[in-house]
Amino acid sequence: MRVGVLTGGGDCPGLNAVIRAIVRKGERSWGDEIVGFLDAWDGVRERRTIPLTVESMRGSLPKGGTVLGTRRGSPFDDPDGVSEVRATVDDMGLDGIIVIGGNGSLSVACKLHDEHDLPVVGVPKTIDNDIVGTEMTFGFNTAVQIATDAIDRLHTTAESHDRVMVVEVMGRHSGWIATQAGIAGGAAVVLIPEQPFDIDEVCARIVRRHERGRYASIVVVAEGALPKEGSFDIGRREVDRFGHVRFGGIGYLVAEEIGRRTGFETRPVLLGHVQRGGTPTAFDRVLSTQFGVAAIDAVHAGAWGQMVVARGPGVELASLEEAVGRTRYVDMSLYEGVAQIFFA
Repeated sequence: MRVGVLTGGGDCPGLNAVIRAIVRKGERSWGDEIVGFLDAWDGVRERRTIPLTVESMRGSLPKGGTVLGTRRGSPFDDPDGVSEVRATVDDMGLDGIIVIGGNGSLSVACKLHDEHDLPVVGVPKTIDNDIVGTEMTFGFNTAVQIATDAIDRLHTTAESHDRVMVVEVMGRHSGWIATQAGIAGGAAVVLIPEQPFDIDEVCARIVRRHERGRYASIVVVAEGALPKEGSFDIGRREVDRFGHVRFGGIGYLVAEEIGRRTGFETRPVLLGHVQRGGTPTAFDRVLSTQFGVAAIDAVHAGAWGQMVVARGPGVELASLEEAVGRTRYVDMSLYEGVAQIFFA
C-alpha cells in the first residue's frame, strides 16, 4: 500500500518514534511505501512530501520534535482546501493517510472521513493528556517528568531564600500535568482548570505553612486555571487567528497576588515550551512505538475513521468521533483524594 503520514498541531515528544514505528512495520512487514507530508495539512494541499524509509528514520527514536514539521490549521479553513486534499490523495495514489495530532487534528480527520469519505486513521497526540477515548497520550509522561525536575530544582532555591515559587505548566483545558507534577514534586498548592480557585484560600494555605515554620512553598498552576468569580481580576485574554484563547501568564498574576496579599517574597516561573521539547522518556518511546505499529496495522485492516488508543495493558482501536469536541478532564479522585492531602 501507499500510505501518507502527517503531524498536526503542537509538537510533542514521541512524534518521531511514532513515525519510525509506522515506517518500520509498514516497510518491513507489509511492504508499504510511506510518504511523509510536510507541515501538516498544508503539505497535503501543496503536495510537499519527503520519502519515509527505515534508513531515513534511523536515529530518530530519541529525538524530540517531528521530522515532518507541524502547523495548526485545517483544510476546512479554505474553500478549496478539502478538494485539494482529495485531489492529492487521488493523484498520488494514496490508499490512506495516518493523522498524528491532538483534538483539533483528530476532529479534522474525523470530518474528512465522515463527510468526504477520506481514508484516515488517527493517532492521538498531546502532552496535556486530555483526549477522550485513550487512557494515555504519548508526550504526557515526558512533560510531567520535565515539570517535576524543574520543581525539584526550584525547591532548593525557594528554601535558600524563603520564597514562594509559582510554577506555571501547560494545560489549557485540563490539569493533568499540574496535578501529577504537583504530586511528584511535593507542591504546597496545585491549581487546575477543572476547579476555579479562591486566591484568598491559596494565600491562607501559604500563611499557615509559614506559621508552622515552612517558609518556602511551591505553587503549581496550569496555564488554563482560572480564579473563582470575584476572587481577583485577570483581565481579558486575547485570541489567536484560529479563534483560540491565548493562554499563559496566569502564573505571573497568581505570584503577584500572593506577594501583595501575604507580603512574602514570591517569584513566578513559566516553564512554557520546554515541557514539549527534547528527548522523550522511555515510557513515551514505548507508547509511541506501540501507537505507530497499531496505526499501520489499522490501515491494512481498513479501519478508516478509527484511532489507536491506550486501554489497559495494550493498544486498541476506537472511533475518531469519541474525541471530537470533548475534553478528558483530570480524575478528581486523584486531585481531591490524593493531591490535596499534601496541600498546605
